Amino acid sequence: MGWKLDRIVHAEVWATETIPADLPLMIKFKAKADAIIKARWGIQVEHVQSRWTYAQHFYNRHFYIKGKQQMAFPQNNGIYGFPTRKGPWCNSMLKVSALLKAQKGASCIYIGIAADEPSRFHNITGKKKSPLIDAGWTEEMCHKWCEDNDLLSPIYIDSARGGCWFCHNQRIEQLRKLRKQHPQYWELLLKWDKDSPVAFRSDGHTVYDFDKRFQMEDAGKIDPHKRFLWKMIADTK
Repeated sequence: MGWKLDRIVHAEVWATETIPADLPLMIKFKAKADAIIKARWGIQVEHVQSRWTYAQHFYNRHFYIKGKQQMAFPQNNGIYGFPTRKGPWCNSMLKVSALLKAQKGASCIYIGIAADEPSRFHNITGKKKSPLIDAGWTEEMCHKWCEDNDLLSPIYIDSARGGCWFCHNQRIEQLRKLRKQHPQYWELLLKWDKDSPVAFRSDGHTVYDFDKRFQMEDAGKIDPHKRFLWKMIADTK
């Protein structure tokens, strides 16, 4: 479209100081994508991370922060715990703060909102623009372009959305796959679940609820392909 592009910035999120928020498959893809972008368009992708004045931000670190609002939960030592759907501290602390710092001095900021995502159009304000909207490109068209240019994330092979492996908004299929393919991450999620004063899901369901459900699926007591009701596991031990 002839629009000027000087920088490509990606907010890098980490679960802990040593564990990334991306699954191994995604980490490998990002390195591949960086190399393709550098070779084809001459721009080195910048991976930025949120920081305090004295340390980097990690999900685990913020999870256990104690604050005045959290002191209402003395049984959990007043920690933040899991983010809530209406107030996801993970997004503002771990992603937005890093991007805002990187955007200082920019005359124009491009964000990837497709033409068929009207619910996100409110983000196009001030110096923020979406080339996809101006070009009339839908998510499906973007998917095809990425596929044709060897830049389609492997996450989209069997998932509708990518993101952090510990995200409370991810779909049941992604949680099921996480437990099966990355048991070490699932164990950490269970630990956070035990410590958190806030339920993993906004409807009150916990990671332990999902773990019990998956255990029953493994035992053949629940068919994962049929309609599921939470009362199915209510009386199980």
